[in-house]
Amino acid sequence: MILTITMNPSVDISYPLSKLIINDINRVSNVKKTAGGKGLNVTRGIKFSNISVLASGIIGGTTGNYIQKQLDEDNIDYDFYITKQESRNCIAILHEGNQTEILESGPVLELQDANLFLKHYQTLLEKADLVTISGSLPQGFPIDFYVSLIEQADRHQIPVLLDASGKMLHATLVSEHKPYLIKPNKEELKQVIQMDIDDSDNNSLIRALNHPLLDDIPFIIISLGKKGAFARCHDQFYQVTIPKINVVNPVGSGDVTLAGLAVSLHERESVDGMLKRAMTMGMLNTMESQTGFVNMSNYDQYYQQVKVKKYINHKVN
Repeated sequence: MILTITMNPSVDISYPLSKLIINDINRVSNVKKTAGGKGLNVTRGIKFSNISVLASGIIGGTTGNYIQKQLDEDNIDYDFYITKQESRNCIAILHEGNQTEILESGPVLELQDANLFLKHYQTLLEKADLVTISGSLPQGFPIDFYVSLIEQADRHQIPVLLDASGKMLHATLVSEHKPYLIKPNKEELKQVIQMDIDDSDNNSLIRALNHPLLDDIPFIIISLGKKGAFARCHDQFYQVTIPKINVVNPVGSGDVTLAGLAVSLHERESVDGMLKRAMTMGMLNTMESQTGFVNMSNYDQYYQQVKVKKYINHKVN
């Protein structure tokens, strides 16, 4: 079973507009609301792949109740730590080919909540084979809280796939408890390693992936948007290219990509198969209007169009 952790879930609200008019009334007729947060998008991606998955994290209030209701309707299993604080809403305004986001910061919690969730998490690890951790932390939690989650998983010899950025990612990279896989985009990686990265130059990407901060992390996948991805899997490097597609809604595509990585590792697929599955899942998500949704009937068609090129023991000074 794959355990997905979303520490700061939300109700994701999508407002599609032909044009956003500033300082005036904008009327929306097609509002979509989903149980959101990066980790719940991962959960849905895993569910579409018919792999057993359990969602956890922290929720509260009427918004938290709505999240549980939506997961019930999607037939997704969950076991959250419940707080009295209200969970957040996140709004995406889709207009004129653009996406403007308004994100609530979420509840302000205390250290006691962090300790209680950690105990809750420890019980969930007893039935998990793999863990994904995605997104931001609630306000009030220590910035290195993900290190504590990884440490507990290490004790059970359970690999952790981490999708975080900024100080949260940096805290894990400098700790002795490393995630098994990270999936930063170019800007997120650039921020933590403090190195310029040219995503059109494979030597630049390889230098970045050889940064000492990234030592002892077996799998590092750099998301490159329409250019695909570049990866270091153990000591080998891979360039992944994807076909041109019609992008409808890119929200959640990185999360569904992580779902593909999690499923492949859970099923012990080859690295080539893992990268192709991950990119295919991410592409399928961008082609749908609903966040975190993929039409698996299109899977084989696009899987065949993903190309993986391998660089063996490629060292760059």
